[in-house]
Amino acid sequence: MRRFVPALAGLACAVTAWAAPAAAYEIDPLTREPLMTPLTVTVRAPAAADPLDATVPKLSPVPRETVAYTGPYGPGTIVVSTSERRLYYVLGGGQALRYGVGVGRPGFTWGGVQTISMKREWPDWRPPAQMIRRRPDLPRYMKGGPENPLGARAMYLGGSLYRIHGSNEPETIGTAVSSGCIRMTNDDVADLYTRARVGTRVVVQR
Repeated sequence: MRRFVPALAGLACAVTAWAAPAAAYEIDPLTREPLMTPLTVTVRAPAAADPLDATVPKLSPVPRETVAYTGPYGPGTIVVSTSERRLYYVLGGGQALRYGVGVGRPGFTWGGVQTISMKREWPDWRPPAQMIRRRPDLPRYMKGGPENPLGARAMYLGGSLYRIHGSNEPETIGTAVSSGCIRMTNDDVADLYTRARVGTRVVVQR
C-alpha cells in the first residue's frame, strides 16, 4: 500500500455538547450604552453525523454507475479489471455495477480467482511482514477508524494478503498506487459490502 498520510485535522466531524444560552445586552443606538434588558442568544448543537461522514471526503473521480455487461460471469461475481482500474459487480440480466478502484502499482499487480473469506467494518490494520520490511517506519498495528488506511470496510480475499478495502484518499481512485490491494472510496466500498457475501467469487484480470 502507498504511504499512509494521516487525515487532516479538523476534517473529522465532531459533535459538541449543547451550549448554555448566552446572555448579552442590546446597545442603545444613540448613547451606545448597554440597555438593561438582556438579549438571549441560543446556540444549537449540530445534528449527529453518519459514521461514514466522519471520514475525509469520499467522493470518487470515477462515479459508480450501472452499465451493460456481456462477460462470462454470473450474478454476484466481482470482476476487477486492473487495466481499466474498474471493479464490476455482476447484477445479471446483462447489467453490472461499475466502480472506480485503485490497483497495485508496477511490480505489485496480480491476477487470479479468489473468494471473499472475511468481511470487516472499520477494520484494524496490521501491515504484513513484507510491507514492514519495505517500510520499517509503518506502525505494527492501527485500530480501525477514520484515519485507518483500510477505510470504512474491508473484504479479505481468501488466504492472500490482498483485500478490497476503503480509502481516505479518494484522489487515488483510478490510479495504480497500492501494494496489490483493491482500494475504493469509503462510500463505494460500503455499497459493495452490502451486496457481496462471504464466499463471493472475485476474478482479478490484469
